[in-house]
Amino acid sequence: MLSNRLAVVLVTALAPAVWGTTYLVTTEMLPPDRPLLAAVIRCLPAGLLLIALTRALPEGGWWWRALVLGALNIGGFQALLFIAAYRLPGGIAATVGAVQPLVTAGLSAALLGDRLTLRTVLSGIAGVAGVSLLVLRADARLDAIGVAAALGGAVVMAFGVVLSKRWVSPAPLLATTGWQLTAGGLLLVPVTLLTEGAPPTRYTVDNVLGYTYLCLVGAALTYAIWFRGLRALPPTSLSFLALLSPVVATLVGWLALGQDLSPLQALGAVVVLGSLVVAQTQRPRTTASVPASVAAPAPERGDAVPGVRPSPLRERA
Repeated sequence: MLSNRLAVVLVTALAPAVWGTTYLVTTEMLPPDRPLLAAVIRCLPAGLLLIALTRALPEGGWWWRALVLGALNIGGFQALLFIAAYRLPGGIAATVGAVQPLVTAGLSAALLGDRLTLRTVLSGIAGVAGVSLLVLRADARLDAIGVAAALGGAVVMAFGVVLSKRWVSPAPLLATTGWQLTAGGLLLVPVTLLTEGAPPTRYTVDNVLGYTYLCLVGAALTYAIWFRGLRALPPTSLSFLALLSPVVATLVGWLALGQDLSPLQALGAVVVLGSLVVAQTQRPRTTASVPASVAAPAPERGDAVPGVRPSPLRERA
């Protein structure tokens, strides 16, 4: 059982680790000043691709649930994340966002009945402290709207994680992932057009490669891994793994861009990793078992799934 949990944790950790490369790809390969466009291209095509592959559409109450989860986990989070990135130095945005495990722990206690332990709280505080050592700079300036956006992004993502645990989808994992990516991407389209205008008409080879990486690897693959981990792990344990993103981003900047890595940053990385280990080794509640829908094998292509309607593509297949 312990080895199975460790394997799930290690595989799930790949998602935030890959997300840590987003800054490098965005700054080195994508058009400047188009963060929301990057979010749309990252999420919407990935979601439509997964829907086309699974050929399953929501049914009944899962239409609005998929919209809510997509808005929280994808659309709302991405929008707030980029607002914070525009108005704040990266260090402050990452430090404020690092409160997400603590918010998730509180929401899990309120909505799922999970225990909020002192160990979890101390691990969360250590995670915030570690991220601040890793990325915060002494000359960083605060911006009220930016701080509110960063905090809002952490809260929105925490709500999405907890609700995803409470609303266990009857559909295959890739189908559920596709629904959320599509819903979130569609919600981002009008926001992008209003704030950034029409997309560019010309793209370089680097632009295309960067967008392709963010779409296929940074969204379709990683969100499927992330939501798979959410089905098997407690929400709070999952949220702590998100702290890997600033660690990887710092290491990638050091290795690929030649950025400095100070002893304090190295200490911050150690503190973050320590908080992750402590959070993952805490024994979950015995009542918070893995839902039966996770343990059960995915239905065959011809089988009917409650709450899921085959798409027209599948009906014609």
